[in-house]
Amino acid sequence: MRDVSLKIGPLPDRTPQKMTVLVDPPIAADLEDYARIHSEVHGVEVPASALVPLMLETFLASDTGFRKAKKS
Repeated sequence: MRDVSLKIGPLPDRTPQKMTVLVDPPIAADLEDYARIHSEVHGVEVPASALVPLMLETFLASDTGFRKAKKS
């Protein structure tokens, strides 16, 4: 099977990394509000802590300055 070429190569390491982040009370309240609204919209209760990694991933992916700087 070594001569088989697949479009999807080896999967990257997806092991979660624990990181502690401190946020100001207004941001914590906004995150809780976002999680509540997200749960209402999608019908599945999701804690804010589960949404934060997705929010960060979306933010980093949309930051063109960061992407350009990372390439250089």
